[in-house]
Amino acid sequence: MDKLISELRRLFLLNADNHQRLQHHLRGEATFAFDLAQDGMTRAIVIDFHKAHGEQHWLRLCEVANALQSDLDLPAPAVSVSGGESYRLWLSLASPISTERARQFLALLHKAYFEDEAIDLGRTVVELPPCLHVATGLWASFINPGMGGALAEDLGLEMPPNELSQAAFLEKLHCISDEAFAHAMDTLQRRHTAVKAAPAPMPSAATPQGLLLKDATLEDIVKHLHALGIEPTFRHVLKN
Repeated sequence: MDKLISELRRLFLLNADNHQRLQHHLRGEATFAFDLAQDGMTRAIVIDFHKAHGEQHWLRLCEVANALQSDLDLPAPAVSVSGGESYRLWLSLASPISTERARQFLALLHKAYFEDEAIDLGRTVVELPPCLHVATGLWASFINPGMGGALAEDLGLEMPPNELSQAAFLEKLHCISDEAFAHAMDTLQRRHTAVKAAPAPMPSAATPQGLLLKDATLEDIVKHLHALGIEPTFRHVLKN
């Protein structure tokens, strides 16, 4: 238990939570929500991917986790199931940052990679895995990313996870250095600025917005008017 608590503190906890309280929580004797922020500062960013049809929530998490590493040069995040309705990514910061800066980073990340996913940008209070989800009776747990898809339906474990295995998942993870976080933030900001500045695309020649009468046949004109809900009437004018 001490090894697991040590890893949780190394990665995510900013304040020195009561050791006995953590033990009760991790053993499922009680479930507490822990505030990952203190005095407006935090060392952890948590992202929820809510249950969707099939494995879409898992696939989306994988896309974002891969982008964090390949696009932004950040270390691999921790992955967990909540025991309820979501997967979670956990980003650990080497140094505390303001909760506002963390919110800005998450907002830019959300805009760039998973804008259609509903998330809480300002949340800092969360149930720290491993723990018992009171409503479902399932266990929230850190998981091996290679096995995550197998839990897409339940999003929790029926039995409490092994403490040493949980600690082993966490001890392999690295905190995001100050330099790496600044680089990632700058990359996201530049991408966001570039997208905002990009001109609106011109209509494709393959999908014209109107009908060029000089090139149109009578059949073309009739079809075009029908598409607009207009019934054409053609009259011949006889000249004297």
